[in-house]
Amino acid sequence: MINEFFLMNGYGIYVFSAFAFTLLNFTILYLIIRSQFEREKEKFINKFGSLDHQKAKTAKLQKINKEILSNSTIN
Repeated sequence: MINEFFLMNGYGIYVFSAFAFTLLNFTILYLIIRSQFEREKEKFINKFGSLDHQKAKTAKLQKINKEILSNSTIN
């Protein structure tokens, strides 16, 4: 019964290779996006990490920052 599942009447090799290919590509895409996010986060921290309260308040009032903050899930 397990062999029938894995063989799938001769189509198992195609099904599982397509699944493995997709899983591999999603994993690579995730790793690339995560590394890009970390680089951008470092840039942001270097540029804005040491804002005092007044500068942070001013930054929140700017139009582009309002748009960014309204689209984020973290407030």
